[in-house]
Parts: sequence; C-alpha cells; structure tokens
Amino acid sequence: MDDLANRNCQPCRADSPPVAASERAALLAQLTDWSIERAQGMDQLSAQFAFANFAKALAFANRVGELAEAADHHPRIVLEWGKVGVRWWTHSIGGLHENDFIMAARTSGAFNTGFKA
Repeated sequence: MDDLANRNCQPCRADSPPVAASERAALLAQLTDWSIERAQGMDQLSAQFAFANFAKALAFANRVGELAEAADHHPRIVLEWGKVGVRWWTHSIGGLHENDFIMAARTSGAFNTGFKA
C-alpha cells in the first residue's frame, strides 16, 4: 500500500480510460478493507472505518477532506457516530481511475497512522 499511496495522481479528463479489469484486481489487492461496489451506475471503491467516538470520526473525516483537497480529487464521505464511510470514484469518467486507488491507499494510510485504535 505504501507504494500505491506514494504515486502521484494524474490529471483526469472525461475521455480518460477507466482502469482495466486486470489492472483493477492488482490495485485492489494492495488495499486492505476496500471493496468495489456499484452505486449510482458506477463502480466505486468503498470502505468503512470505526472509531471510539464521534470526535475521532469527525477528525478522520476532516483528514480525508484535507487529502482530497491537496489532490483536487474528492470522495463521498459519510460521517456517523463511531464510523466514517468513504467512497472514491472519478465522476468525469463514470468509474474507477488509478487516482481512486491512490486516494484509497492514502485514506487507509491516514487511518493506520493517526486514527486506528
């Protein structure tokens, strides 16, 4: 996961191709606790993160927001008491780009280094 998290996100345009199925499996294998789910007609990377309380969940959601702003790539974040759900996908291509896997790895890295109980 460290290698994936350290890659640079590439500019993505509406005509950028989504990640091929063979490449997708290899990238997903590098992510712990992430799955690919279909929502809103698009494949999305999805993970749930658990916390001891709302304040820690909120702090993590804010950290993911900071990562998203730095990369100019934004996820769906659902904040609840004791948990945060995160989904990454690329709106402009209607599916998964390598950037989504990079950002999922960075999200897990943030959780593991500063928020995991």
